[in-house]
Amino acid sequence: MPKEKPELSDAMRAKMRRKTHEKNPINGTKFTIAVSSAKGGVGKSTFATNLALALKKIGCRVGILDADIYGPSVPKMLGINEKPKSDGQKLEPIIKYELQCMSIGFLTDQQTPMIWRGPMVTSAIKTFTQKVSWKDLDFIIVDMPPGTGDTQLTFSQEIKIDGAIIVSTPQEVALLDVVRGIKMFDKLGVKILGLVDNMSYFIGDDDKKYKIFGEGGVKKTAEDFQKEFLGEIPINSEIGKLADQGKPIVEANPEHKISKIYLDFANKVKSSYL
Repeated sequence: MPKEKPELSDAMRAKMRRKTHEKNPINGTKFTIAVSSAKGGVGKSTFATNLALALKKIGCRVGILDADIYGPSVPKMLGINEKPKSDGQKLEPIIKYELQCMSIGFLTDQQTPMIWRGPMVTSAIKTFTQKVSWKDLDFIIVDMPPGTGDTQLTFSQEIKIDGAIIVSTPQEVALLDVVRGIKMFDKLGVKILGLVDNMSYFIGDDDKKYKIFGEGGVKKTAEDFQKEFLGEIPINSEIGKLADQGKPIVEANPEHKISKIYLDFANKVKSSYL
């Protein structure tokens, strides 16, 4: 007669449940911070790279993971034109401005479209989180793609995200997607560190503020959903020009008023975790 299986105790069942739902952290890192917008064209990648550099400026060990498989921007913004080395099992992150960096853009031609289905995107994300030799990082900043799709679900459900920052412009069409992003992170149990109002205004030659995308929408959305409003970043031509040159403003000119805004964000993130 076959042996009867021993009954599991309540403690053993609880342990199995915890293991089943336990999320895997990214090896070599302490804290994973996702930068998300749920909408394209709001400056999310610019924010992610400058935040990573600002955290480095205040003494943190930082990596940046470009998780936008279909439209990677980090290689251009950091001026990286090389492929990562590999020992046959793991990829080595490329070091630039003392940041550890990884992107699908390092592995493909810049003009090659990524015509991938969802499972392939999920596989690429798992490669970048499990098969990259990240080393002793305080923070890894993840530049999320727009939307609320496979990448967001993979990170939220299978990888330990310690916090998310949501970037938006103040116009209503952008805020509609921001609300979806807030609800997604809340539903998946990811802590939202706060919302950032990007391209909130520009200062004309007359020293007046011109709020061409509207006013106060991001702050009001933060209040409506009881999230912290982290602040505003004005439009400034230096931000885009320096990013196109591969040297973001925080690295190129740390004394610039925009750089000081990023340093303030970095200090808020650091004080939340370290």
